[in-house]
Amino acid sequence: MFIADRRPYKKVVREQSQQRTREALLDAADEELSRDGLSNASLESVAAKAGVTKQTLLRHFGSKEGLIEAAIRRTSEFVRKERARAPIGDLPGAMHNLMDHYERWGKLVMRVLAEEHRSSLVHKMTDHGRQVHYDWVDYAFGPQLEDLDEEARLRRRAALIALCDVHTWWLLSHDLGLERSEVSAILTDLIERLLAEEK
Repeated sequence: MFIADRRPYKKVVREQSQQRTREALLDAADEELSRDGLSNASLESVAAKAGVTKQTLLRHFGSKEGLIEAAIRRTSEFVRKERARAPIGDLPGAMHNLMDHYERWGKLVMRVLAEEHRSSLVHKMTDHGRQVHYDWVDYAFGPQLEDLDEEARLRRRAALIALCDVHTWWLLSHDLGLERSEVSAILTDLIERLLAEEK
């Protein structure tokens, strides 16, 4: 009687299990980094949240730095994909996309930015995050920028980058305690005024 070789199946199951463990560890790392920051993040706590041992974590990422790099890289990819869903030239749609993004990732981003001076790797990743934000402004507000002369375009682009920055959102939503709808309304009003200026 012929018996199929189950080794390829077992390999696939094992790889899927390892990927689930890796994702659980990265999810736990995001939570830990958002709450405690880079310097205070605990490998033991991350592993416990993911339901595995510290040794398992180290087998996947090698070190605390490896875990942090993988977590930031994954978050950066999520962010780029989320930001790319913003409608082009549609201010209300852009604000909805931006609020969704900051409500999900804003706290983690602020934590990482506060500690970027501690590590050249983290600084490199935050520079990458800034570029993602700049690219989003160029993408989402492309129609409002394309017909301007170079000087006016650069000035308007810089203003849009600042108005839509995570620090601006944090000031309004956390320091001032405003609700999402109020934050969105304020930013929308300021951007509408900016876009109404003479070219």
